[in-house]
Amino acid sequence: MTLGEKITEDLTNAMKAGDKLRLETLRMLRAAMLELQKSGKDTSPDDELRAVQNQGKRRKDAAEQYRAAGRADLAEKEEAELKIIEEYLPQQLSEEEIRAQVRAIITEAGASGPGDFKLVMPKAMGALRGRADGARVQAIVKEELGAG
Repeated sequence: MTLGEKITEDLTNAMKAGDKLRLETLRMLRAAMLELQKSGKDTSPDDELRAVQNQGKRRKDAAEQYRAAGRADLAEKEEAELKIIEEYLPQQLSEEEIRAQVRAIITEAGASGPGDFKLVMPKAMGALRGRADGARVQAIVKEELGAG
């Protein structure tokens, strides 16, 4: 079952259960999937995952902006939606797990200092895509290369 199919199935279940927040969130995810399919190109599981990640990032950014503006009520709604979206994303790695993988990539690439950042970062993001936030990976790569 693809991610899109799982979302559609859960959407139906949320509708039957009368779970309004879950229903709204899944409708938004389903719309993102339909938009992806209408783009005209073949969609891969990675494309679907990226679409869900983008929706999650939007919710996280919106929650931060609402909190900064003093609108805790709206921030809480965005955070609740984010929790639902996260159910469809791979389990996020801990900082130590990210650090271990980054160290392995640095060793494999033969990187030795800050100048090798452009060599290491693409490989790290490729290996950790979907399982770690890009900003966290970037910070850890900089630290491990001695640039941070």
